[in-house]
Amino acid sequence: MTHRTALAALALASTLSLLTACSTSDPLASSPAGAQPAADTIVVGSQDYYSSEIIAEIYAQALEAAGHDVDRQFRIGQREVYIPEIEAGTIDLFPEYTGPLLQYWEAETTARLADDVYAELSATTPDGLRVLDQSPATDQNSYTVTRAFADQWNLTTLEDLTHVTVPLTLGGNSEGQTRPDGPAGMKNLYGVDLAFTPIEDGGGPLTVKALKDQSINLAIIYSADPSIQHNDLVPLYDTRGLFLASHVVPLASDAIDPATAEIINTISAHMTTDQLIALNARSVDEQLPAATIATEWLATNKLT
Repeated sequence: MTHRTALAALALASTLSLLTACSTSDPLASSPAGAQPAADTIVVGSQDYYSSEIIAEIYAQALEAAGHDVDRQFRIGQREVYIPEIEAGTIDLFPEYTGPLLQYWEAETTARLADDVYAELSATTPDGLRVLDQSPATDQNSYTVTRAFADQWNLTTLEDLTHVTVPLTLGGNSEGQTRPDGPAGMKNLYGVDLAFTPIEDGGGPLTVKALKDQSINLAIIYSADPSIQHNDLVPLYDTRGLFLASHVVPLASDAIDPATAEIINTISAHMTTDQLIALNARSVDEQLPAATIATEWLATNKLT
């Protein structure tokens, strides 16, 4: 940790402790429908995915601790929905993932490794936006199968799917059908034909149920999702780079000044993949709200 980062962490800790003690507001409160946030309010958004909401809530609580007013706009959809809002300037800060975000703007990118993806993403981000420091924490898209299906066809990699002789159907959010790592990408890179079934729960219980019921035989599930372990599912290794490196990265507007960015960078530096999996498990297994999970993570990491 640099001297600057350490100072930022200490500042964050002291302000969060002070403001938490005197705050009586609902941490999940947001602007009333139709209301516009004040000009100095930081609007924090999240995907319609519990993991994204937890990270966004960590950002929001840290910013409030530092004296900022925050407007939470959480669970507002998938990338095709919220990126135009960010580009239009209505959202100031958003937890993102390096590879998928780069492919949104550069579908034909050849970058695959973490540092290459981050460097190209930094150069590609549109005017008025920038990515802050990428976190060590990763949450990677994966093509996942049941243990029984993997054993039946001796599957460990995506390349092994070329030996499967039954029709293959991939399940995931509808936008996954046209993304570069969807069926077209599988056909181009691995020579595997996939049908597609839309299941609009972000790799959640409906997707897992469809996989176990055999209405699909491949599912798009994030690698940090605890349901993989709970349901004895098998993510197939991507040996040819269909999926880009995917580190948690904050996407920020010009409203995020350097001092504010340092608070968020401190959070990113502290978060690990194991911690992210544990955060997700607290949401899925314990059914805890994002605000509670975020508060306890900040305290555990001595940022309170």
